[in-house]
Amino acid sequence: QVQLVESGGGLVQAGGSLRLSCAASGSIFSINAMGWYRQAPGKQRELVATITNRGSTNYADSVKGRFTISRDNAKNTVYLQMNSLKPEDTAVYYCNADVTSRDYKSMLYWGKGTLVTVSS
Repeated sequence: QVQLVESGGGLVQAGGSLRLSCAASGSIFSINAMGWYRQAPGKQRELVATITNRGSTNYADSVKGRFTISRDNAKNTVYLQMNSLKPEDTAVYYCNADVTSRDYKSMLYWGKGTLVTVSS
């Protein structure tokens, strides 16, 4: 079994910054892609950013130039540095990870989410 735990959410004023972290633990052989998604009230969950195990990144147009995704493979952790935050960035942020477990089974895991609130 694999667990993902997000941290770093909170309340911030528009224009401010936050750094989210997501640590994976459990029966992990390797982690392929990792990503961040978000879900605002009344809206569908949407992609924010993804990063492969080799460091290739992909961003939603709405966050390009403001958010940076990174990962520490030794710590099985993915980060999301969020700068120049806007009220429309308010959402619950979820991380996911494509994990190959020690019994060589691959599965996509999700964290429980962390709330980011940006005040105007």
